[in-house]
Amino acid sequence: MTTVIEDPKTTIAQIGSLIRGARQNRGFTQTQLAEVLGTSQSAIARIEQGSQNLSVEMLSRINEALDADLLSIGAPRPTHLRVTGGQQLSGTIRVNTSKNGAVALLCASLLNRGRTTLRQVARIVEVDRIVDVLRSIGVRATWSEDGKDLEIVPPAELNLAGIDEDAARRTRSIIMFLGPLLGRETSFQLPYAGGCDLGTRTVEPHMIALRPFGLEVLATGGWYQAAVTTGQPQELSVVLTERGDTVTENALMAAARHPGVTVIRNASPNYMVQDLCFYLELLGVRVEGIGTTTLRVHGLAEIDADVTYSLGEDPVEAMSLLTAGIVTGSEITVTRVPIEFMEIELATLAEMGLRYTTSPEYPAANGRTRLVDVTVHPSELRAPIDKIHPMPFPGLNIDNLPFFAVIAACAAGTSTIHDWVYDNRAIHLTDLTRLGADVRLLDQHRLDVTGPTRWSGAEVSCPPALRPAVVILLAMLAAKGTSVLRGVDIISRGYEQLQERLIELGAQIETFRD
Repeated sequence: MTTVIEDPKTTIAQIGSLIRGARQNRGFTQTQLAEVLGTSQSAIARIEQGSQNLSVEMLSRINEALDADLLSIGAPRPTHLRVTGGQQLSGTIRVNTSKNGAVALLCASLLNRGRTTLRQVARIVEVDRIVDVLRSIGVRATWSEDGKDLEIVPPAELNLAGIDEDAARRTRSIIMFLGPLLGRETSFQLPYAGGCDLGTRTVEPHMIALRPFGLEVLATGGWYQAAVTTGQPQELSVVLTERGDTVTENALMAAARHPGVTVIRNASPNYMVQDLCFYLELLGVRVEGIGTTTLRVHGLAEIDADVTYSLGEDPVEAMSLLTAGIVTGSEITVTRVPIEFMEIELATLAEMGLRYTTSPEYPAANGRTRLVDVTVHPSELRAPIDKIHPMPFPGLNIDNLPFFAVIAACAAGTSTIHDWVYDNRAIHLTDLTRLGADVRLLDQHRLDVTGPTRWSGAEVSCPPALRPAVVILLAMLAAKGTSVLRGVDIISRGYEQLQERLIELGAQIETFRD
């Protein structure tokens, strides 16, 4: 009988993550596992980082050594987490680089005919899917030996007919290929995810942003059919109807290859947009107004440069990790927090009574992003007087809002959470009631959360939305007893080894399958 990996789409990085979690659950060090397997500690490190190919025979040996369930026969089975909560965490944890920034720069690498090397790239499912798409159209994408850096070299001519349709349809980020491709192709087609139709609020703003560059798109049969007309004036003015991050990025990438000056108004100044601007500057594209809502881009007809760029840190991951410490009443230090994109969150938490300290500022590896280390201390929290709601940067980050629901559940009094951006995300946060929280849904955008909560363990199906899924996991860390979070694969879409990193802070989390 042959043993096979249960899901043929499982990446080496995902397998490495599973091995790392199983090793930690067994209490083995990398050296101890290496001794059992008759290999080196460095080989185990490469396996866990997803930078070494594995034979089925080696996977079977690891499976046996760890008494794990890494391999199975038959159809794919979902991954679940068993959490023993109600315990304080301790220690120091580092913020990884931005997932959203990585996705944007992977798309932007198509602008450059030279070599792009991205440092410290988050190894998550969303990144892997974009890399798969790039490789399918002829781009050479090579991970470094340690699995942290990615070298990207586009071909002279892209093979768009060979695009990995399955990978493309599994990520909405494929829409960010429109901006760079319109500077290289006169016509092309891209697959898009189901439900992502022209005319919806998530897609039409992209079309409005890109029409001044000559792009016309017809969506039919699950494909974007794109045609590009030339002869646009050198000076362009683009007014975005939505101050969206990906919309701004698409306009920026189109402007980068437009030989002239493009003024983009109502632009998002958010962290991933700034990352893209810094990268474009390395390519020789001058961008004025970085960090503001008006960008002036001096584009180039051709870009051919060998550049290396270090991605900025992720403020949403920073908020996730700080929340883990807050809801468990712990003292932990989160390092490399991009403070410019966390100031409103920390100010709101201070109003709620959170005690925290910050280190002096220091620069990120890109030399542009300001970082601090934040230590949270056990605190008596209280509900804020005003509602908690997101705003475009420099307001409270839209992706950070869900974490305030679980924090509010730990605070005395009633907090109102107003998630005005998404129609249904607030509904998923009502799953906190399964763990003992008092959460009342006022409408599809607003919640009343009354605390403090006496958390208790429960079994919960993972919400189909990334941030609410992580919120439920963090609440389980606070809940006494054993909880089970079922179907957690969505978390790996936006976080690299989150549960394993929480384990390093003292969390008791076990990964298992039925």
